[in-house]
Amino acid sequence: MRQPKLTGRVVVDAMGSDRAPHPEIDGALAAARDLGVGVVLVGQREVVERELRRCGWRRDGDKGVYFVEAPEFIGMDEAVATAVRRKRKSSMRVGARIVADGQADGFVSAGNTGAAMATAKMVIGMLPGVDRPALAALLPTKSGRPTMLLDVGANSECKAHHMAQFAIMGDAYSRSVLGTERPAVGLMSIGEEEAKGNDLTKEAFPLMRDLQSLNFVGNVEGRDVFSGEVDVIVTDGFTGNVILKLSEGLQDAVISLIKRELSASVITKTGAVLARPAFQNLKKRLDYAEYGGAPLLGVRRIVVVGHGSSNARAIRNAIRNVKEFSEHGAQERIERGIAETNARESRAVGAAAE
Repeated sequence: MRQPKLTGRVVVDAMGSDRAPHPEIDGALAAARDLGVGVVLVGQREVVERELRRCGWRRDGDKGVYFVEAPEFIGMDEAVATAVRRKRKSSMRVGARIVADGQADGFVSAGNTGAAMATAKMVIGMLPGVDRPALAALLPTKSGRPTMLLDVGANSECKAHHMAQFAIMGDAYSRSVLGTERPAVGLMSIGEEEAKGNDLTKEAFPLMRDLQSLNFVGNVEGRDVFSGEVDVIVTDGFTGNVILKLSEGLQDAVISLIKRELSASVITKTGAVLARPAFQNLKKRLDYAEYGGAPLLGVRRIVVVGHGSSNARAIRNAIRNVKEFSEHGAQERIERGIAETNARESRAVGAAAE
């Protein structure tokens, strides 16, 4: 089959995942072949090039895949601050520098999450006006359309204007990558009424409501996360991380319970065989690999952080997310929204001082 013309480039940390570099290489080759995007793999030469050649790769740019050497890598169990500062030739640092220099549209890593976030902020840098980046997660819903939850761990403590910025970032991502024309954006609280919630949510509510670019639907509750009625849900990183980990644990528990019940008798085993296609479809909908990873929003170029257990499909889809985010101008949408928020806040401060 003829390979499509390559558009743009995405950098992939080839040393990140638990089984690196195999998922990264297979995912990169699949993305270049299927999506027509150039992929730059960054990692140790003796490891990555050897495996690339086993896949039929012969030279730089062959099959749409390029290679850049990085002699070091950051392990999953390394202290973030120390590793990022000392390992200046790690695959994360080298890859992020390529993006920061404008040679690629974004960065993908299935490595140490804290190190990936710290490297992105330090090397790639923040968008103008953005105070805090936000780590987002895509959660399956009963409507079949995922809900984006942010922040899910980058910021355990937030201020109200950070929440407004998170809303702008989530809205831009939902429009560009998920194709939602007018995303419904909600604020996580303990009741739908504006007066409900803690001081943070009460202060964030009017800021989000007054953003003209948003389709703000008000407060939402925990039961709304999986309903599919809200496209983007904004919360602080502490609450978001608890929701994310709870949903992952509940998903595993429900699947285990279903398997146990289906194997309980001959009748249920027979039913399980008949229902196998439905269960396979359900498993696919719940599989994180469909979305590739969690985007880190608010940095100058899109960064997608994947699970350490990412497979080739997850890497491919993470690359796809970077490609679509860049092609649809999501970064520019975020910058405009942030500028609007900061201008409104400045006017409010000035009016209060008069």
